[in-house]
Amino acid sequence: MIDRISPAQQPYAPEIKAALERVMPPGVPPLVLFTTLARNPRVFARFMAGGLLDKGSITLREREIMIDRTTARCGSEYEWGVHAAFFAEKAALTADQIAATVVGDSNDRAWGERDRLIVRLADELHETSGVGDALWSALAAEFSDEQMLELIALAGFYHTVSYLTNALRLPLEDYGVRFPVK
Repeated sequence: MIDRISPAQQPYAPEIKAALERVMPPGVPPLVLFTTLARNPRVFARFMAGGLLDKGSITLREREIMIDRTTARCGSEYEWGVHAAFFAEKAALTADQIAATVVGDSNDRAWGERDRLIVRLADELHETSGVGDALWSALAAEFSDEQMLELIALAGFYHTVSYLTNALRLPLEDYGVRFPVK
């Protein structure tokens, strides 16, 4: 595969190096996504500032269900695979649940009721760029306003991530999980 935009090479500018060290686990090289975005320091800085991987109003599990479902629906095996590799175990997602983010739907038996709502939200946002009244009411009965805002923002941010990984045709990370076969 030919790089559409080659990643930045070391030595990185001090601010790029510092940002990469903050987000990558020790001993793990920076993601190709990050080093490619580093080719444009302004975009890199704004992208890194827009992340929602810190402790928020939803659980790690809920965050990862939204991210995995969104990136799967967008066809971003790159980003889905990175999240499945780094966060699935920490988020207590089973192998069936990880697979269901790609090949299942909100009715998949792998999901509990709250999980189903997140999958439905990811799907509806992906398909319509909106949320219908019935789903909104179901979400409002289960999630706070702050949590719903965070879930919607995650879906939007990871659409952007998926656009980048897909448009740039980034090579999959060696450790990344691959999409399950349908």
